[in-house]
Amino acid sequence: MLNSHDILETVNMIDQENLDVRTITMGISLLDCIDSDPQKACDKVYDKICRYAENLVKTGEDISREYGIPIIHKRISVTPVAMVAGACPGTSPVRFAKALDRAASSVGVNFIGGYSALVHKGFAPGDYALIQSIPEALSETEVVCSSVNIGSTKAGINMDAVGKMGQVIVDLAKNTAQRDCIGAAKLVVFCNAPEDNPFMAGAFHGPGEPDCVINVGVSGPGVVRAALAKAGDCDITAVADIVKRTAFKITRMGQLVAQEASRRLCVPFGIVDLSLAPTPAVGDSVAHILEEMGLERCGACGTTACLALLNDAVKKGGVMASSHVGGLSGAFIPVTEDAGMIEAARCGALTLTKLEAMTAVCSVGLDMINIPGDTPAEVISAIIADEAAIGMVNSKTTAVRVIPAIGKKAGDELNFGGLLGGGPVMEVNTYSPAKFIHRGGRIPAPMQSLKN
Repeated sequence: MLNSHDILETVNMIDQENLDVRTITMGISLLDCIDSDPQKACDKVYDKICRYAENLVKTGEDISREYGIPIIHKRISVTPVAMVAGACPGTSPVRFAKALDRAASSVGVNFIGGYSALVHKGFAPGDYALIQSIPEALSETEVVCSSVNIGSTKAGINMDAVGKMGQVIVDLAKNTAQRDCIGAAKLVVFCNAPEDNPFMAGAFHGPGEPDCVINVGVSGPGVVRAALAKAGDCDITAVADIVKRTAFKITRMGQLVAQEASRRLCVPFGIVDLSLAPTPAVGDSVAHILEEMGLERCGACGTTACLALLNDAVKKGGVMASSHVGGLSGAFIPVTEDAGMIEAARCGALTLTKLEAMTAVCSVGLDMINIPGDTPAEVISAIIADEAAIGMVNSKTTAVRVIPAIGKKAGDELNFGGLLGGGPVMEVNTYSPAKFIHRGGRIPAPMQSLKN
């Protein structure tokens, strides 16, 4: 039963500690929109999205106003477009991206994800063309986000796809160089991509999902940091318990919003993604949580251990609060979107090498990292391969979202604004992996894949 203390505590979390629901994301299947006529297929895609998501934004605003809970974004994820475009050989998939963009504009959402391909074991019809079209598609649309899954624990790593994605990222950054290379901030390369992720840029509506579903992503790094600050000097076990209890409260709020949105929209409730999603705002940082645990600066020795504790405690607290936890569910460490990460990168405490070690124990991967604009495509591909190997061997989701800052070098700044933030260009090891990348083929699945 709720009491006055619980209510006041939640009000304080919202007013003083940046507690919010980061996104309500409606997942929509486009499988019944497949048509050999590309114009008919695009029309079906547009019509279905507009029909299903017509009241999504209004519903989110109504819930936010009535419950006093900030809901920052309303988003849509759709079936990987490569699966739809595959029925239209010889047609550029870019027309599907533009249909998604028009539909998103019509219903008023912040982002639409699903300009995606799943190629962890090879290329199906539509996959190759979609991947090649990503630089054009994301530079000619406003809110379309893209993802490509190039590996999994069961399948191994598709190194042909890895090699292509390095060049795609470079081309996309060049295409949007006049807009701070923002196109690359809307593209994620995954290993073990989940089908129900509500967070952009990696959201897509997996083929195993219902026709339509509501997923919610919560936030709350500021709440966790404040709880630890109030606890003062306590041992590590107590720190873990505090994080668990706080994550429970955050997730309960997310479940409330998800169930209410589901009821009002007459759409099934899918999952709550309980990831701690930071923002560039002061007081809303995962890095500051780690520093509250006792680190002088995020990136210091001990950072990976602190992050492992945080990630595990968040999940333990969250799964007690909701029977339907999914998506990525952990602690995000997107450099440009986290005020503490930005500070740590600027002063040199946080390096790309340390970030890679941190990704072995948290969600999701090397995320929102500005790199020098002259970084070779093969180096970017090798960064993707390294992250995919961590995900594949550890049976976890990993991802890469790096932004080549065209015309800039290490130490310069790149700024996107909004939730995407901005920050320093980080130094990259440019010793060449080109021969390795150009071998192609597939890294075999590890022994962990044989669990049946």
